[in-house]
Amino acid sequence: MNKDKTIKKIKPGKKTDTGNEDMRFLVLHNDDHHTFDYVIKCLIEICGHNSNQAEQCTYLVHFKGSCDILKGAYNQLVPFHKAMSKKKLIVTIE
Repeated sequence: MNKDKTIKKIKPGKKTDTGNEDMRFLVLHNDDHHTFDYVIKCLIEICGHNSNQAEQCTYLVHFKGSCDILKGAYNQLVPFHKAMSKKKLIVTIE
């Protein structure tokens, strides 16, 4: 990692683009364990989605297997990844 780069830490719920890195996606993957309501609630609380956006993402995950839920620099997506993982949801940064 470049020591000259300033890395801003963000809290889940804040979306900030530093422009310092290539953009990545936080991807939510389907599982057979969580209800639609649970996933929708997590997307709203952690990722800041509105209810319609969270519902649409949940349906895409169910029918297509995965869905991009956030876009940002890698270091910005890490807190969201950790928070969603703590909720036992399967997420990756791609």
